[in-house]
This record gives sequence, structure tokens and C-alpha cells, in this order.
Amino acid sequence: MLKRRLIGVVVGVGALVGGSCLAYADEPYIPLISKGFQHQFWQAVKSGAEQSAKANNVRITFEGPETEAMVDKQIDMLSAALAKKPQALGIAALDSKAAIPLLKRAQNDKIPVIAFDSGVDSDIPLTTCATDNIAAAALAADKMAELIGNSGEIGVIVHDQTSRTGVDRRDGFVNQIKSKHPNIKIVSVQYGAGDHLKSAEIAKAMIQANPNLKGIFGANEGSAEGAAIGREGVGQEARADRFRLRQGAEGQHHVGADGRRDYAEPGRYRQMRGRFGGEGAAR
Repeated sequence: MLKRRLIGVVVGVGALVGGSCLAYADEPYIPLISKGFQHQFWQAVKSGAEQSAKANNVRITFEGPETEAMVDKQIDMLSAALAKKPQALGIAALDSKAAIPLLKRAQNDKIPVIAFDSGVDSDIPLTTCATDNIAAAALAADKMAELIGNSGEIGVIVHDQTSRTGVDRRDGFVNQIKSKHPNIKIVSVQYGAGDHLKSAEIAKAMIQANPNLKGIFGANEGSAEGAAIGREGVGQEARADRFRLRQGAEGQHHVGADGRRDYAEPGRYRQMRGRFGGEGAAR
């Protein structure tokens, strides 16, 4: 379903800005600014974007800060990219508000903007290629409830409270638990900046403070890996299942849940997101 919807989006963007690439004798340049590089997810998105660039005969750069906590560095990268007068721009915003002034500059300069993975609180991007994070997190909540017997205490570790992915995955999960699973209590919602070591420390403290904890929901790759490390660090080999949002190759949302490790987000989907972000900008 998601794949079909995104293909439709790409076609729509092509109709809006399809002439932009043809207006340049040289190879069109499209910078893609990601949220970071520390997760396998972004490596797969980069691979998909590079495949798309080759297929569409455009030149791209794919860059992001070292960690997903470096909002200011991402803004600097965005400013530097705009200074090169690209033919289009793709961005996965770390902060849904901080990038807006620069995106307004892009709009004024008639540079098409495509958001991918994590959008902004603005209608400047022509489209946003992303998971339906609220619905996916709600499904994760239902799966959590099923696996812990629909009662007990759980914790939540989210990568941030500034990006659209962070906010929507947190709210989607928390609201679904509150509305559909009243016998489950969320004892803590913490933020680990998408860093597995910081998230591990959060998980350790969460488990030690709540000995009856049955589960931890990790909202992204770093959060979930950290939850696993933290649980093992305090000897909770069988006590708390941990969960990571997983996106199926065709857009069907799943929750990885197992006592020892997460199911990896399929590389095909991650590459697909990168391709659609790049193709949307190219067209």
C-alpha cells in the first residue's frame, strides 16, 4: 500500500517540477540532508538514493551529522547546501521547526524541497516520503499488549521530542495504550537521542526502578538496541521484552519482539525510501 502511494507521490511531484532537470545542460545537483549516519537505516537510505541518482542522471550528495542530537550541525549543512544553488533539495529534519527559515529561503529561490523520513511543520515541502508513524506506533502498542497479556507496566524510549518521527511514534504508542489498553501502565517515557549507549543507560535505570517492568518500546534503531543492551546489563534476560518499530517492505507495519534481539528493518524498504526521496527531488 505504502509503495503504491509513494509511487503516486513521485508521479505527482514529477508533474509539478518535471521541467527543472531539463533546464540544465550539466548534470543536475540535488543535496540530500539526512538525520545522521550512526544507524544502518541511514546507510540503506543512502544506497537507495544513490541508485535513484544513477537511474535519473543526477548528481547527489548525501550527508548528515554524526548523531541525531546535532540539530545545529544539520542546519549548518542545510545552509551550505542551499548556498550551492541546487536544482532541488531533500531533507530529513531533526527538528520539525528549526529548518523552516532555511526552507523558506529555498522556496523564495524556487528550489523544490522534498522531505523524507521526518517532515517539518510547514507546507513548503512538495511532499514527504515517510512512514505513517502514528498508525505504526499504535500497531506496536497493540502488539506489546498482546505479548504481555494486556496488563502490567511498560516503559518507552524515544529518540527525540523535536522530530516528527519522534513525536508521532511517541504519541501514537502512548495514546493507543491509554485508549485501548487501560490495564497497561506506562511508567516512564525517556529520550535517548537515538544513541544506543545513552538509551542503554536509560533502560538500565528504568528496569532497576521498576522491577515489575514487562516491556520497553524503542521508537527507533538506536533506542531499541540500547534497550537490549541495558536489559542484559542488569541481568534481565527473560523479564522485559523490547520492541522496535519495523516497517515492512510493502509498507505493512510490524513490531519486532523477541527476548534477545530485534528484527532488522528490511533493507528493501529503507532503500525504497531513499529512492523515492531522490526521485521526488529529481523529477
